[in-house]
Amino acid sequence: MSYRLLGDLVVVLHLLFILFVAAGGLLVLPRPRLALLHLPAVVWGALIEFTGGICPLTPLENLFNRLAGHRGYDGGFIDHYLLPIIYPEEMTREIQIGLGLLVVAINAALYLLLIRRSLRRRSRK
Repeated sequence: MSYRLLGDLVVVLHLLFILFVAAGGLLVLPRPRLALLHLPAVVWGALIEFTGGICPLTPLENLFNRLAGHRGYDGGFIDHYLLPIIYPEEMTREIQIGLGLLVVAINAALYLLLIRRSLRRRSRK
């Protein structure tokens, strides 16, 4: 398998992980046991945003890109791939914290919905 393909696979995996962190609560609504995977992912994603850290997948992407003869990139996955689409400016600390808060807010709302649904079901029995 080529390094370029491995780099591309890591990018896809990275994007899927971000989507799972941001909106995986929608998958938890019909499958509550999935929360055992989703909640740690949310905590990890929020911590990366709040601390200004870099996800370990980013250096792995860069490694495969360099091994394939392409230049790696500075910063994180969101900085490089998503922010140029969403925002025209560079990633700032404020934007990063805002993204972390957005992840927490979306998932808190989804889990509150899940808890309310569960309580309603129990009260009917």
